Parts: sequence; structure tokens; C-alpha cells
Amino acid sequence: MNSSGERPVVDVAFQGGGVISAAEKVDRAKVLKRLRFGDNAFRHLTRAAAVAVLVILSGIIFSLVYGSLPAMQKFGISFLFDESWNPVTEKFGAIAPIYGTVLTSLIAMLIAVPIGLFIALFLTELCPMWLRRPIGIAVELLAGIPSIIYGIWGLFVFAPFLQQYVQPFLISVFGNVPVLSNLFAGPPYGIGILTAGLILAIMVLPFITSISRDVFDAVPPMLKESAYGLGCTTWEVARYVVLPFTRVGVIGGVMLALGRALGETMAVTFVIGNAHRISGSILAPGTTISATIANEFTEAVGDIYTSSLILLGLILFVITFIVLAFARLMLMRLNARLGK
Repeated sequence: MNSSGERPVVDVAFQGGGVISAAEKVDRAKVLKRLRFGDNAFRHLTRAAAVAVLVILSGIIFSLVYGSLPAMQKFGISFLFDESWNPVTEKFGAIAPIYGTVLTSLIAMLIAVPIGLFIALFLTELCPMWLRRPIGIAVELLAGIPSIIYGIWGLFVFAPFLQQYVQPFLISVFGNVPVLSNLFAGPPYGIGILTAGLILAIMVLPFITSISRDVFDAVPPMLKESAYGLGCTTWEVARYVVLPFTRVGVIGGVMLALGRALGETMAVTFVIGNAHRISGSILAPGTTISATIANEFTEAVGDIYTSSLILLGLILFVITFIVLAFARLMLMRLNARLGK
């Protein structure tokens, strides 16, 4: 009691059956304030990162469009369908690089997708434990090899092998087949569109295999054990259980590999032949958008020449955007079909 006989007032609060003093209330308020400040800072930081991506992307698009305006104004829509590429007369067309880009990527995906899926299924379903890690490490090492190493190996080792053994065999086998004779016509150069497609297949194979293996490992064991209990074979389990359950992830990995194949530069530049023409034979030399830009950008003299190369880059950007948009639409339809 004080001198007046009254009890002193103590600022306390009751919470959960306990007594919280005023000092503890102040400490808790400081902690909550600090946590709130950290949460707001994290929210603003992540938002700034997302906005930065949009700003960078917008800057790239603006630079490509602005740099390609002279070529757009001079050639118009005919730039997409003209095969000529003559820096002397400043007559340029993009159909040959577009054709080479699409065809080499198509060849790469036709080869890499089934092989990559089979490797992933072998690693997850059939491979012994002592062999699983070495094969997995070997596949991942393929993804870490620089593209210029693939190009050097393709030019000095792989292309001569194809020229001496594989391409003559293809020409002799399909030479009398009505449609395939044109597809495998011509002398065996070694380098060419087929060689570039095979190199791209080797380069994108690790992406398909690694992503497919990860999503295959995510399949609940109960589903596979139930299928085996019903008498299904390993192939039936892979076809009717594993692949349907993981098709969204598999498609994502395939599209990631396709984006890599479309934009690959150095390895393709070494082995494709860099010829600005369209040929019905996949054994003939050709070119791609990336290879054309890499070969000629440092030698471009004049605004039209430089602008044409930048316009090629814009076309490649549009092709990649269309592919990714198509992949996203496909994934959305799959998710809607699955009821997600």
C-alpha cells in the first residue's frame, strides 16, 4: 500500500491463464513489428524481382523491334519467304534459316524424346541400384559439356564418321524409295542438317532424361505395386501408370529441351555447313537462325545488313514464344482434363 492506503495499479494482462507484464507486452509488440517489417520487405523484394523480369523482357523486345525496323521497312513480309541472302546487293531473306532451325530441332526431338524416356524408365524401373548412379551421373555430365565442345567433336569426329559409314548407307538403302530418295539424296558431305540434328539430339537428351527421371520417381509406389499385383508387366505399368501420371512433367521437360534446340548456336554452326539455301535432302548443308547471326554479325556492314540479322533474332524470339505458349496451352488442357 501507498501512503494514502490504496494499492498500486499494475499494468498486467491475462492470456492463457498467465499474467503478462507491461514490459513483456512491449517486447512482443517489437517482435511483431519486426516480423511485419520483414514480411513486407520480402513481399516488396519478390515483387521487384518479378517486375525486373518483365522490364528486361520488354527491353529485349523493344531492342529487337527497334533494331529490325530498317529491314522491316525495306523487305516487308517478303523477308519471311525469300531464300536469297546476298550482302553485296543487300538482298536478304529468312526462309532458309527458319527452315534449318525448325528441321534440325524436329530431327533432334524425334531422336531424343523416345531415347530420353526409355533411359528414364530404365533408371527408375529396371536398372540395378549399383548401376543407377553411374548412368545418372553420366547423363548429367552430358548436360554440363559446353556447346563448343560438342561442335568441335561433331566437326572432327562425328561428321567424318557419318560421311564414311552412315550417310553412304542411308543413300544406298533409300535411294530407290520414291519419297525417301529425295530426303536422303546427294553426296555424303558429313556435315549438314542431319548431322546438326543428331548433335542437337545428344545435347538435349540430358534435359529430357533428367526431368523425366525425377517425375517418374515421384509416382506413388502404391500405384505401381497395385498394377503389378493385377498382373501387369513392366511395360504395361510404364505405359498405363507411370506415363499418364507424369505426362505434365514429361511435356514440360520436352518443351524445355525443344527451347534449347531452337536456340543452340555454336555446336550447330560447326556442323551444319552454313549454306543459305533450302534443300529437300537432310544430308545437304543448311543454316539456322542462330548460326547465321553468329557467323555474320561481326562482319555486318551497313544498316540493312545489321538490321536483317536483328530481324532474324526477332523471328527466333517469336518462334520460341509460340512454342512455349503452345506448351503452356497443352499443359492447361491436360490439367483441365485431369480436373485440376
